[in-house]
Amino acid sequence: MQVVSITDIGGDIVKDSDVYLVKDNKILNDLVLSSTFLRANKSTTGHKHEGQEEVYIFLTGEGEMEVDSRRFNVREGDCILIEDGEFHKVYNTGHLGLYFVCVFNGKRSH
Repeated sequence: MQVVSITDIGGDIVKDSDVYLVKDNKILNDLVLSSTFLRANKSTTGHKHEGQEEVYIFLTGEGEMEVDSRRFNVREGDCILIEDGEFHKVYNTGHLGLYFVCVFNGKRSH
């Protein structure tokens, strides 16, 4: 067992750039807990993966998310369930950081 804070999930930094800071906590066998701080007016690269589902939980900020061909607003408190194989991308449309946590099964494939 490991207890973490939603503001610091522990784990390792896997990406740190002018676009975002991404950390992965891989203590569990089958699930990864990941956090992303997406900088102002930036977007993730977008991706999809076969055989993997994800849950995104938005904690601070606001922006937009694209899932397959649908684009919609997201903000603090929103949870997005991404089905196996769906393309997804996050856009920070604001002037502040957008922070979200996601949980996915299996190893990072993106």
